[in-house]
Amino acid sequence: MTQLPYDRVLRGNLVLPDRVVQDGYIAVRGETIAAIGEGALPPANAVHDFSGHTLLPGLVDGHMHTSSAIGWAGIEGATRSAAAGGVTTCVDMPYDVPRAVTNAGIFAEKVEVVNSTAHVDVALYGTITKQGGVDAIAGLAEAGACSFKLSTYEYDAVRFPRIDHPTMVAAFREIAKTGLMVALHNEDQELVERLTAEAKASGRVDPIMHARTRPPLAETMADLEIFEIGMETGAHVHIAHSSVARGFDIAESFRAQGGRSTGEACLQYLCMTEEDLVRLKGFGKCNPPFRTAEEVERMWAALVAGKVAYVSTDHAPWPREKKLGDDIFACGAGLTGMQSFAPVFYSLLVERGLPLTLMAKYGAERTAKFHGLYPKKGALRVGSDADVLVMQEGDFTFDEAIIQDREETRWSPYHGRPVKARVAATFLRGQQLWDGEAVLAAPGTGRFVPRQHRDSYLGTD
Repeated sequence: MTQLPYDRVLRGNLVLPDRVVQDGYIAVRGETIAAIGEGALPPANAVHDFSGHTLLPGLVDGHMHTSSAIGWAGIEGATRSAAAGGVTTCVDMPYDVPRAVTNAGIFAEKVEVVNSTAHVDVALYGTITKQGGVDAIAGLAEAGACSFKLSTYEYDAVRFPRIDHPTMVAAFREIAKTGLMVALHNEDQELVERLTAEAKASGRVDPIMHARTRPPLAETMADLEIFEIGMETGAHVHIAHSSVARGFDIAESFRAQGGRSTGEACLQYLCMTEEDLVRLKGFGKCNPPFRTAEEVERMWAALVAGKVAYVSTDHAPWPREKKLGDDIFACGAGLTGMQSFAPVFYSLLVERGLPLTLMAKYGAERTAKFHGLYPKKGALRVGSDADVLVMQEGDFTFDEAIIQDREETRWSPYHGRPVKARVAATFLRGQQLWDGEAVLAAPGTGRFVPRQHRDSYLGTD
């Protein structure tokens, strides 16, 4: 019996988590990968010849804030930028304007907006209210939340509250029953508030004071607190963003004691330093802040040693006017990072002589595993969604003008950075979203992706 041709075949150098297949191919039928091979191409209705280019799994960004600035209207632009950046699945945080995603009803409303406006697929975090929200946890898990997010630091009592210790213990117990991961914004509020007040009182509001008032100790104190509660409750507790390698050491020490403790790195903590904060001013402000060049090296050592869960962006597209001014404390905290994720991550690996397999592993596969989206997402494998990132190697410069988002968010801390590759094409479930110049997908091309299972993954395999 003659086999029907595949819908499409993509040809190029395939980056798998453990190896690179030179001049290989990905055959797509419907929305999924039907075959992976090398040599002569099989019959197909369409052939995309990317010979000499690098094909990776579409990136899975495990940490982004589409709706912190303008609410759910931000989903469209942020996911358009994702499509142009080779990010085919976004895991979106719940701290939205004007209300956080704290129950199944709000969650369902956000799912509708995702399905009608997103350009790429989107998984969603859930959270709880400052008080009395623990009973909504089971409903959020049933609605398809991939993970939960809580905070040890308060940015807004309604949208981004600090959860007190008794409530956190109760919440962790309920989340443990769901099998889902709970990520924490990990900064000690008392220490940060005191240091910030002292800096302002002395008239020090220049950029470096953002780092000085949020020292590594503020992170590690919070890490110890959340992991202790995790040990008590049995919850899988995850550092949402560690800017210091000690955070991963602490997580590892708790795992050695039987805890379910992990932590992620954001791309900026693998390349940005305090000097960049001084240079960029408000456009380099994020929480936690950039650290020293020595800390960047320690972060890389932790990644190569397998201590890091995955790498994310913490994309938070604040409008440009929120990042201006001489008072660093008055500037909004958060970076754009969606469209720069792939070219910068790729370049960092090339510059350090590290294999591109680390990009497939820490930028896609492990992220999908931690959020219960694997094997549907995060891998070039038969049966997975045909989500593919195509990188064209060469000497390029990242230009914020190419960012595919609202005009006021077309800025980047990586503007002007030399990069070793550009995103030449993006495919989502077999459909081309980006051709290197323009977003081809319409709003609503993306879909909400519920968590696929309740199995917890700690990254220790």
